[in-house]
Amino acid sequence: MTIRQDLINQHMEVVHHPNYDRTVVMPFVPAIKIKSGKLLWLAGTTALPVYHDHPHRREDLVKHMPNDLEVQTRASMEGIRKTLEAAGATFRDVVHVFVFRARPRMGDIGRVSAIINSYFAPYNHRPTSTNLAVLELGEPEQLIEIQMVAVVD
Repeated sequence: MTIRQDLINQHMEVVHHPNYDRTVVMPFVPAIKIKSGKLLWLAGTTALPVYHDHPHRREDLVKHMPNDLEVQTRASMEGIRKTLEAAGATFRDVVHVFVFRARPRMGDIGRVSAIINSYFAPYNHRPTSTNLAVLELGEPEQLIEIQMVAVVD
């Protein structure tokens, strides 16, 4: 059985099944093999600033978590970008994305995936992913939480 592999960077390569069809458009890959490096686990990130009070302050929730999934997704991704940069990493180093969406509606997954994928597009990279719809997250205003795992030097 031949397994197709594409090098992403010096730390990892994409693993495809033997019947891989390049014409199929997918926002993720089936597996990534880690060859070297260290795992970087990012905390779940929301639209709130990375550093915020716990328990959450009502005024922060109102200011940073509008009832808009796309706005919250972009804010979450910007927080993740800053965390990756602080660790000397980029979205190219991410091996897995966990997405948790509260109160899901039809079409949400497409809009969220498009925003998330736009951060990986400059690197021509697609990590593995898990996308879950849940009844609620940590706060009633919270519509999304995103967590990532990366590989760094």
